[in-house]
Amino acid sequence: MKILIVDDDEIDIAIVKRALTSSLKNNYQVKYADSVASGLAMIDAEPFDIILLDYHMPEVNGIEMIIEIRSRPNLGNTAIIVISAAQGSAIALNCIEAGAQDFIPKSDVSYIKLHQAIIHSTKRFEMEQRMHQSYLAVKNMAEKDQLTGLQNRYYFDETLKFMIANSKRLKVSVGMLALDLDNFKYVNDTLGHDAGDQLLVEWVARAKKYLRDNDGFARLGGDEFAITLANIHSVEEVNMIGNRILKSVQEPFYIDGQRINCTVSIGAALYPNDAESRHQLVKCADIAMYRAKQNGKNSLRFYQSHYQDELNRRYLIQSEISDILRDSSFRLFYQPVFSAHNEKIQGVEALIRWPDTPKFYTPDEFIPIAEETRLIHDLGQWVINAALTDLALWQKRFDPNFTMAINISALQLQDEQLTQKIKNKTQEHGVSPDTITLEITETALLADDQVTRDTLHSLSSLGFKIALDDFGMGFSSIAHLNNFPIDVVKLDKSLQKNESDTNNKKCLLEAVTQMLKLLSFTVVAEGVETASQLALCHKLKIDKIQGYLLGRPMPADLLEAKLLEQS
Repeated sequence: MKILIVDDDEIDIAIVKRALTSSLKNNYQVKYADSVASGLAMIDAEPFDIILLDYHMPEVNGIEMIIEIRSRPNLGNTAIIVISAAQGSAIALNCIEAGAQDFIPKSDVSYIKLHQAIIHSTKRFEMEQRMHQSYLAVKNMAEKDQLTGLQNRYYFDETLKFMIANSKRLKVSVGMLALDLDNFKYVNDTLGHDAGDQLLVEWVARAKKYLRDNDGFARLGGDEFAITLANIHSVEEVNMIGNRILKSVQEPFYIDGQRINCTVSIGAALYPNDAESRHQLVKCADIAMYRAKQNGKNSLRFYQSHYQDELNRRYLIQSEISDILRDSSFRLFYQPVFSAHNEKIQGVEALIRWPDTPKFYTPDEFIPIAEETRLIHDLGQWVINAALTDLALWQKRFDPNFTMAINISALQLQDEQLTQKIKNKTQEHGVSPDTITLEITETALLADDQVTRDTLHSLSSLGFKIALDDFGMGFSSIAHLNNFPIDVVKLDKSLQKNESDTNNKKCLLEAVTQMLKLLSFTVVAEGVETASQLALCHKLKIDKIQGYLLGRPMPADLLEAKLLEQS
């Protein structure tokens, strides 16, 4: 054990050395420093296991040395014990708060006391280090996209908010690039999701080379990315960076021996030239990116106020949503939720689908439009009523404990009447709230407004289960688990989709799962598509499983057939 004594009193040094010899015998090496400056220089030159530091030092006191040590990464891996002639709980507390592991009055220095302090401080410091590493791992998961290491949507939003606030002060512009890999779905469909993920990782590595140090780079989901550009003085700067990104994909990629030619469509917008807020800036860049795709892809387009063509389709869908709601002709598909214990269907998740008409739109397309136009409230009520109608039938026919999961959007949660509306429907259909799970995404919690908070608490108090969907991606935050009445956590498929994941990632998944179970959350794995993923779920003792391997979304009649077969 290497020990450094920082003290300017030779008598005190002799007392400490005698106590060290009695407690550690000859199992230590000791060096001395008679000032804070020389102590820091010695620590900088070589590592020490323990620092025994006098509180009263000339020029700079011991607390200032502790703060300096903890502020310098190369000096931050040593346990510190303060030894002082001054006594009192206030001094001891100040030392501990500054970063020391223990405090011993000089009048109490003995070989037993010092031996105990060294052992306790070393163990305490090791525990603090482990806790810090765990915090960093969770923080990284909350702020970073787990596949690419880029900012996630939450951190991107925070970065953009900061850039815009800073631009107002400096009177400069903020640029944004919205990026989407062209035909990425084709890569996933033909070569598989692992190849698609590898393509994203390699493309990100290329694109990073063309960005400045203060530029932000985020993965917003799938193959959608955003780049935020600070301190922009002209459109030419944005144009130059955008064209560099286009050039980054000119050379083909090679994934698993396959040559892949990948292009990217980029939309550009500037604040305050094109937008008055960060939300508008994102929207303008998205509109420009859509125009780039319309114009043959593999191009950069700047937002123009007359770019409304791509909105025509959205207006058409909006109109059709209203018509279909009036006719009550939407459809519900149900994806089974299986018990991990016996792989039997315990319940389902209700998923809305467009009517079977020549003009067909996916939920990813029409639900966002319903949210933007506030039609989500009527659409959500239709889903709740239709789902509970089927649930009541299945509980009578198959199992009174059969469960139903219903997705609730952020806008629905801001409806102060939502709790009463859902309660009325459960009473109308004769189903118990404790068999109903209301699924929300973390985007719904970001605003943290009082109406959303009150709505969730009132629903929970009535017995409804609240599930946090897509945990581990996007805006993942451990804080939400404590701040809101969450009962169920659905692990995003990105946490366990790749069979070739590194051991660190698998360990992180295991740690997250164990944490959730220790906190008494019901854990659901979604997106389970392979036997190896299913085996991993069993190994981690996950409670429920959902995914294409065991059951795809299906209409009610096919689900009933499966339930009959199961019973």
